[in-house]
Amino acid sequence: MSVLHNSGRHFKRLLRAARGKELWRNIESRCETLSLGNEGASWCICPTMLSESSDAYSFGVGEDISFDLELIRRFRLHVHAFDPTPRSIAWVHSQTLPREFVFHTYGVAGADGMRKFAPPVNPAYVSHTMLQRDTPWPAIEVPVRRLSVILNSLGHEKIHLLKMDIEGAEYEVLPSLLDSRILVDQLLIEFHHRWPEVGVEKTSRALRELKLSGYRIFYVSPSGEEYSFRRAKS
Repeated sequence: MSVLHNSGRHFKRLLRAARGKELWRNIESRCETLSLGNEGASWCICPTMLSESSDAYSFGVGEDISFDLELIRRFRLHVHAFDPTPRSIAWVHSQTLPREFVFHTYGVAGADGMRKFAPPVNPAYVSHTMLQRDTPWPAIEVPVRRLSVILNSLGHEKIHLLKMDIEGAEYEVLPSLLDSRILVDQLLIEFHHRWPEVGVEKTSRALRELKLSGYRIFYVSPSGEEYSFRRAKS
């Protein structure tokens, strides 16, 4: 059933791309791949690039950390997870978690400080966004830090795997990441170009900048929203 579902999503994406409403990018780098996490929270990685000594950063965890826990189970690595939204914080704190899962109650952005996060229109959802959106619920203010500041505070010189599911803030964070020249071996990003306040050009520009900085696509999800990159060797 999932094969038929993915085929349908693939076809719809192809039609949207033909109308200029979607992006279509080919795989640029081949490696062994492995998908981890529950359906709807799954990410594709290159497992041969990870080991027990690796550090993973997971930005935007919401109420599903199945991907993070699978990373820990398979590789015994450390996952530093980040989410500043109160509902996510309360949910994570209610879980029994392995010591390799380290949770931080702030988010990532292009500058340090406090930022307004707009809640989802549907109160059943957990994801907030830094983008301005029409919602009947009041925005909240939460702490955020630049990626370079986060690495410095945690004592890391590089990131072996970085996952970003940050509801449109990726377009602000990526330039900061690339300008800082932080070394990231694998970069997993959910892009939000289908949102009317974003559009395909922002993702297209981000993909160009990533390629110029040495990142190569090794996986694109059937929806065309989740991309997996690996950094080309110098």
